[in-house]
Amino acid sequence: MKGAELELRGVELSFAGVRALRGVDLTVARGSLQAVIGPNGAGKTSLFNCISGLYRPQSGTLHLDGRDLTRLPPHRSAGLGIARMFQNIVLFEQLTVLENMLLGRHHLFESRWWQDLLWTRAARRAEVRHRERVEQVIDFLHLERYRKTPAGILPYGVQKRVELGRAVCMEPRLLLLDEPTAGLNQEETEDMARYLLDVKEELGISMLLIEHDLGFVMDLAERVAVLDFGLLIAEGTPVEVADDPAVVEAYTGMGDRDD
Repeated sequence: MKGAELELRGVELSFAGVRALRGVDLTVARGSLQAVIGPNGAGKTSLFNCISGLYRPQSGTLHLDGRDLTRLPPHRSAGLGIARMFQNIVLFEQLTVLENMLLGRHHLFESRWWQDLLWTRAARRAEVRHRERVEQVIDFLHLERYRKTPAGILPYGVQKRVELGRAVCMEPRLLLLDEPTAGLNQEETEDMARYLLDVKEELGISMLLIEHDLGFVMDLAERVAVLDFGLLIAEGTPVEVADDPAVVEAYTGMGDRDD
C-alpha cells in the first residue's frame, strides 16, 4: 500500500442557508497522520462527508494525488483508495471477524457474477488471494483468536479494532478516522494509538483523524487543523496549534453545539 496526498481548496458546504464549511483549504501529505479538531458543530464530520463523497460541496475542489474527487459518489471515491472508520461501529453482528473483514475487499473483486456462480478456477484463485490478504491484516492487528467469532459478541474495544481492520482490508491510500477512540478505556486507547502508528509506518497509508481526545491527537498527529463554525482558524504542528489564541478561544467559549 502507498499513501496518497489529499488537497482541498476553497471547500464550501451549506444546508438551508447554514454554512457548514466556509472556504476550507487543507492538505494531507502523503504517508502522514494528520488531525482535524474543533468544538462540536465545527464542521469536522461535514468535511469527512465531502472527502468520502457522501456530500457534494457547493464550491471548491478536492483532489487525491491530482485526481478530482469533488463530484464523485462514495463507491467511486472508495475505488480511488479512500476508506473510512466510522465513530459508530457498523459491523455485521452475525458475521465472523473474518467475514466482516472480507467485506472490505468487495470493491477489489474482479470476477464476473457468472464466474462466482459457477465457481470457476479464476473465481477460486481470487477468493484465495483475498482471504490471504485478510489473514495478514488479522495477524497485523492481533485478532487471530477472534477470527471465527461473530462480531456482535466481541468486547467493544475489539470491535473497534475489527472496524479498523476492515478499513485496512480495502487497501486504502487515504484512511479517514472518525473518533477511533470513542468509547474506549485508557488501555484500549493506548492500543489503538499503537495500531494506528503501525498502519502509518509499516503500511504507509495516509491518515486524517477526527478526535475529541486532545491528548491522543497531540501524541499522534504530525500536523493539526482546527475548525470552528466551518472556518479553518489554525493549522500547524500540535505545539503551534495548542498555543494559538484563536484555538484557545474556540474551545473555552464553546457551547452545546452539534457537529
